Amino acid sequence: MEYLIPLFTVFCLTCVAIKVFNPIAQRVGLVDLPNERKLHVGAIPLIGGISIYCSVLLVSSIVIEQSQVFNLYLISAALILFLGVLDDKYDLSVRVRMAAQVITASILIFGAGLYLTSLGNILHFFELKLGYIGIAVTILAVIGAINAFNMVDGIDGLAGMLSLVTFSSLAFLFYWAGNSWFMLPLLFIGAIMGYLLFNLRWPFGSIQKIFMGDAGSMLIGLTVVWMLVIGTQPETNVFSPVTALYLIAVPLMDMTAIMYRRVKKGMSPFKPDRDHLHHIFERAGYNRKQTLIRITSLSLLLAVIGVAAEVVEVPEWIMFTAFIGVFVLYNSALSNVWQILTWVRKD
Repeated sequence: MEYLIPLFTVFCLTCVAIKVFNPIAQRVGLVDLPNERKLHVGAIPLIGGISIYCSVLLVSSIVIEQSQVFNLYLISAALILFLGVLDDKYDLSVRVRMAAQVITASILIFGAGLYLTSLGNILHFFELKLGYIGIAVTILAVIGAINAFNMVDGIDGLAGMLSLVTFSSLAFLFYWAGNSWFMLPLLFIGAIMGYLLFNLRWPFGSIQKIFMGDAGSMLIGLTVVWMLVIGTQPETNVFSPVTALYLIAVPLMDMTAIMYRRVKKGMSPFKPDRDHLHHIFERAGYNRKQTLIRITSLSLLLAVIGVAAEVVEVPEWIMFTAFIGVFVLYNSALSNVWQILTWVRKD
């Protein structure tokens, strides 16, 4: 019960922040305009990420014990938020975004001294230790997580709902392990629920719609990867590295599959298109609400499997093999999407 107070507080503060930043965003032009890829109506304020960060920052300063690692997280989060706001406003180049993301990853690695040192016993016979190679792997993980949540933010509520699944799983696992870091994902749950109130406009359809923006999706991706790296450290040992794959399964698989298809077509892996999973569902005839429910349900299913396997201590090599199988099935399904979706709808 005691944790409901900060949860409710951060929810309310996010709603207040949205109301405060809304006219400012309209005045400075921090809005999303419709184009050939963005089919919404009117100029939508891109203030979800800023509102989430401000509310989490305020409440965390009270309920989370301050430490060097936590302060470095706040600095890196502010940096990625600033990058996202600039990207929302000026549409930055891929090189600029990547450079800033590497700098942000460096704060985690060289500032906080946290990076992946092992991938666990995913090969069954021995532990796959990374040593200093883990620094490069962690940089790739930071870039991957940031862009995975950024790419999946394509329809109302999707990035928010998928991040709720991930943060709920993280909060449970950290709490289960008796680790105080569970408060950070808990605060993000409250803040994102406040954002979704305005993004989905449910149950109040008359309120001003807002978007998360690149600032919000990249902030969420960065926070998730910080929690994943912290949770897999030998000192904390909250969960195994392979469990992390299940917690971000849908954003990770969608990003990997679509980048593979772009490269196969001779395109840049970062070139925007309308071939994401949610676009495919929509072109198959599902409306956005149906698409949101189905993709969120898939994410929840995989996250529950990952959490349950961690709790009952399923061997890591089994979980890794199963995840690879799921990804192969996912990629194969997208390659034959029209036949599969036609069968599902008839069923």
